[in-house]
Amino acid sequence: MTEDTNTSDGLRVDLLTKEYPPFIYGGAGVHVNELAKVLRPLADVRVHAFGGPREPGTEGADAGVTGYPEVAELEGANAALRTFGVDLEMVPGVEGADIVHSHTWYANLAGHLAGLLYGIPHVLSAHSLEPMRPWKAEQLGGGYALSSWAERQAYEGASAIIAVSNGMRADILKSYPNVDPERVKVVHNGIDLAGWARPDDAEFEALAADVRARYGIDTSRPTVVFVGRITRQKGLPHLLRAVEKLPEQVQVILCAGAPDTPEIKAEVDTAVAALQGQRTGVIMIEEMLPHRELQAVLAASDVFVCPSVYEPLGIVNLEAMAMGLPVVGSATGGIPDVIVDGETGYLVPIEQLQDGTGTPIHPEQFATDLADRLTELVMDADKAQQMGAAARKRVEEHFSWTAIADRTMEVYRWALANPR
Repeated sequence: MTEDTNTSDGLRVDLLTKEYPPFIYGGAGVHVNELAKVLRPLADVRVHAFGGPREPGTEGADAGVTGYPEVAELEGANAALRTFGVDLEMVPGVEGADIVHSHTWYANLAGHLAGLLYGIPHVLSAHSLEPMRPWKAEQLGGGYALSSWAERQAYEGASAIIAVSNGMRADILKSYPNVDPERVKVVHNGIDLAGWARPDDAEFEALAADVRARYGIDTSRPTVVFVGRITRQKGLPHLLRAVEKLPEQVQVILCAGAPDTPEIKAEVDTAVAALQGQRTGVIMIEEMLPHRELQAVLAASDVFVCPSVYEPLGIVNLEAMAMGLPVVGSATGGIPDVIVDGETGYLVPIEQLQDGTGTPIHPEQFATDLADRLTELVMDADKAQQMGAAARKRVEEHFSWTAIADRTMEVYRWALANPR
C-alpha cells in the first residue's frame, strides 16, 4: 500500500466497510466511496473492504485499498458468522492507523476489535440500527442476534459515533442508552453534485429516449417515481396502497429490486400485478439500473416518493433532489433533515409503533395522506418545478461532500482529544 504524503493533518485513517467498488448495492456503500475520495486530500486514507482482492485495473483497485475474501473454513455457515470471519481478517491490516472508522454492523466488529487491540479511537458511522430493523430476523435468522450483539459492542465502546441525521442521533440514544450523548455527532450524508446534475447533452437525450422506449415510460403523463430495495424499511407496500388512490392519469415508476426475502417479494409482486390490472402506467423495473439510465428515469419523472418507515437519512432523496425533483416523504427518521416541508417537497405525517418495526399505527390513513400529497404535487406542474429547483439548491448548499469531509475530520480530531 502506498502512503499519501500530501495530507494536512498527517493522520492515517482506516475505513472499514462491507461495500466498496465494484461491490456497491446501497446507500452506505455510496457514502464510503465518496467519503474516501474527499478525505484523501486531508489524510492518509486506507480502505479495508469485503469482496476479496480487487483485480488490478478494475474499479476499486486503488492504492491503499485492501479487499478481504470470506474465510474458506466458514463456507456454508450462517451469513452473520461469515461476516465475523471477514472482520477478524481485517483487524491485522489496521495496525499503524491513527483512527479506525467503520461503517454498518458488517464492519463494526472489526473496528471495535482494532480499537481495543491498537489503542486507537474507533469512530463509526451509523447508517442504520439493528434494533430499528427487527424484520431482518426474517432474512438472517439467528444471525440477527449476532449482528445485534456486534453492533451493541461497537456502539457502546466507540470513541465517537457519527449520526447521519438528527433523527438517527435520537434513535441511537434510544436504542443504546449506555452511549454518552456527547460522543454522538451529527454529520449528514453527502451527494456528488456533478454526478447527479441533470444532463442536457445529446448523448444523454439519446440514452433517455432508449430507456423510455424500453420500459414504456410516457412523458406526457404526470409521473411519480420510487427507487429503493424491496424491504420493510422502504415502505413499498404502503406506497402501493397509496397508488390505488392516485388520479388515473398519474404514471408510477417503481425501481424496486433486491428483495430481502421471498415473502416480501411475493407480497410486492402480487400488489403490483393487482394495480396493473386496475390501471395503466404502473411500471416495475426490478434490475439495478446503471447510473445514467437511472438518471434518465428520474429525468422522465415529476415527483420522487420516499414512503420509508425507517430511514436514517436517505441518499436516494438527495440524488432525486440533485436532479431537480421535489420529494414527498414520510416524516420519520432523518427524512425531515432533508425535505423542507412545503419548500422542497412534502413531509407526510406517520404515527408509528414503538416496537422497532416502525409499522404505521394507522396504515390506511398513512396511505391516504401519502396519496393526497403526491396528487397535490404531481398534478401541479408549476409547483413541482418550483419545488424541484428549491430541492436542487438545498442539496448544493447543505449536502456537498467537501463540507462533509471537513466535518468528519473535526470528529476525528475530537475523538483523538477525548479518549475513552
